[in-house]
Order: sequence, then C-alpha cells, then structure tokens
Amino acid sequence: MTTRTFSLALALAAATGAAAAVQRPASDGLLMKSALFTWESVPERPTEQGARRTVFAAPTATLDELEYHTTTLKPGASPHAPHTHKNEELLIIKAGEVEAYVNGEWKLAPTGSLVFFASMVPHTVRNRGTVPATYHVVNWAAPGTKAVSAEAK
Repeated sequence: MTTRTFSLALALAAATGAAAAVQRPASDGLLMKSALFTWESVPERPTEQGARRTVFAAPTATLDELEYHTTTLKPGASPHAPHTHKNEELLIIKAGEVEAYVNGEWKLAPTGSLVFFASMVPHTVRNRGTVPATYHVVNWAAPGTKAVSAEAK
C-alpha cells in the first residue's frame, strides 16, 4: 500500500464528518479522537477468504459508528453472500480483479475504482482474478442506522 492510497482512504473517512482515532471497539462508548495510523501498526488478521486489517470502528461526534478496514480476498473468494444493512459503505479497489454486485448485477471494478453501496440495497464483492485482490472499506452509520446486516433474499 502506498502512502498516497492510505492517505486517500483516511481523507475519505474524514470527509464523512469524522476524524481518525485510536483503534477500539465501538461498544466502549468513547468518541474517536484525531490520530495518525501507519500501515505497519495495524495488524493483519488471516480469514478464511484471505485477510483483514481493521484500523478503527467507533462512534464519532456525528456518527453512531465510523469504520475503516482493508480486505484481501483469495482468488475466487467473496467475503459474504449478498446482504443488506442500514449503513452506507464505500470501497476503494487497491489491487486485483474485483467484481461488485451493484443494483442487482455484477460489474467489474478495476484497480482504482470506487464502489458505493447504498443503504438497504443487496451487495457484495468477489475476486474474479488469479491473484489476491485488496480493497479499502469505509462504513459509516448515521444516528439510528447502525444495525446488524441481513443476508439478501
């Protein structure tokens, strides 16, 4: 990951009305405070589908929760079935051949693409390539919209 890419992702988080903060669970009730994160300081956690780096997930002065993480998917993998949730979500494709399920159809999201998932619209992504694919995720939940996701039917 380049410094520019990481800076872009953090700038997008700030544009939602919040500042970066110390990594902590949203359940502790403390508002995020301004902070700086280095890529090396955020541990990568292996998953069945690849890997994940969760930078933060916590309430802010204007949001019930602001969350930023990076996902790496193995070839052919998807993080989950199409699902819905009240919060809105933004993906920034860093590397690989990603397809996004957007408005009921699969669309190619090449490196550098931005994908926006609106509230309560079924969505997911998958790695259609032969090498790992990595993308950044910014989730934000406005007051009253933080809820458990549901698998799309």
